[in-house]
Amino acid sequence: MDDEPKPNPFALNRGRVVLLILGALLVLIGISTAMGGLSSYQQLKDASTAAKASTDPAAPAAN
Repeated sequence: MDDEPKPNPFALNRGRVVLLILGALLVLIGISTAMGGLSSYQQLKDASTAAKASTDPAAPAAN
């Protein structure tokens, strides 16, 4: 009889860990790209501030 336990097919080995890390990195890159990237974050903040200022009735007119 063979008393050795069978290996688990879902066990993490070095190759699977590398694939998981690369997959997570790919997901992060995709999310960052979908959100417009890091460089446009400041532009988004500026646009949001300008929109709030233009709709605020207490703010003086820019004319």
